[in-house]
Amino acid sequence: MSAVLISSFEPFGGEVINPSQEVTRALAGRFHTIELPVACTQASAQLIAKIEELSPSIVIMLGENGGSSHIAPERVAINIDDFRIPDHAGYQPHGETITPDGPAAYFSTLPIYEIVESVTTAQIPAKISNSAGTYVCNHLFYSIRHYLEQHSPHISAGFVHLPYLPAQTTNKPEGTPSLTLETMVRGMELLIQACEGETQIIA
Repeated sequence: MSAVLISSFEPFGGEVINPSQEVTRALAGRFHTIELPVACTQASAQLIAKIEELSPSIVIMLGENGGSSHIAPERVAINIDDFRIPDHAGYQPHGETITPDGPAAYFSTLPIYEIVESVTTAQIPAKISNSAGTYVCNHLFYSIRHYLEQHSPHISAGFVHLPYLPAQTTNKPEGTPSLTLETMVRGMELLIQACEGETQIIA
């Protein structure tokens, strides 16, 4: 089993599918995976417990960014919670810090430029994102980077947002972008190779 840990989220915001969840299920068996609730405190605690259990070398957190057309490695997590909708535990902070004594932001420690180059070379759309938002995805990203800085700075970690799956766009405006599950899984394989410093292609 690879020393990579991949996390995903359950569906939220009225969706019945979350592409991050479907992608991690497709990758399970080759990589360590965990499915998290869309509840910031619980999600962070569960992922930290999994990190402590497995001691992975790389942690890749996945989430959905509906409306995007790219696989998007996030550059930075900011120390703020400002939720447009409540999380699944009913929590809806507005302008609150995630960690009062923490820095304003943490950068991803994944090789985001190499990721984008590797994925786009395979003609899969990918680009760096400079905002992970202020919802549960950003909360998880920030919380995990803060934990790792304090306890396991040798572990690389970052967040990657995924577009809708095609099935999610049937009730949305015409032209809403999506990527197939096969394409996103292939993109993740290449992304993981870039994180591990590999150059060979998975057949």
